[in-house]
Amino acid sequence: MESKTKIFGHAAHQIAIVFPLGLLATSVVYDVAAARGDEKAGQSAFAMLGSGLVGGAVSAPLGYNDWRYIPEGTRAREVGRWHGLGNAVVMALFGASWLLRRPRPERPSNLAVSLSVLGAGLALVTGWLGGELVDRLGVGVDEGAHLNAPSSLTDRPTSEPA
Repeated sequence: MESKTKIFGHAAHQIAIVFPLGLLATSVVYDVAAARGDEKAGQSAFAMLGSGLVGGAVSAPLGYNDWRYIPEGTRAREVGRWHGLGNAVVMALFGASWLLRRPRPERPSNLAVSLSVLGAGLALVTGWLGGELVDRLGVGVDEGAHLNAPSSLTDRPTSEPA
């Protein structure tokens, strides 16, 4: 099923999720350094969390727009539902972690870090579901895609050879 929202011929949601996923995951890595007393790492984790949340807020409607075109009664529709709902929980966990850090970003509380770790763990599951949608179920893949398809920057259909 071809994506309904594209950037330069590619599925916009698949492009947009890269930064929030990377920022949110990396914030957890910085939390480890912050737990060892590195206050700059705590501030960096806070900034990454905020940026990742903004990026997630941008990518979510793009994914929703693709999901709403998946036909009812298909496995892809159900996997997409769990992917989206799970990512809403991921965003809530990281969002709560960010809010708890606001008074002292350089020294995140154990609860703030725990929420981020839970969010990262759940993001592994929802990321796998996203991969299932694309790689196994073909959501966001151009109709007729093949190994010699022409560039997405041309007007030629995917079914033609390059």
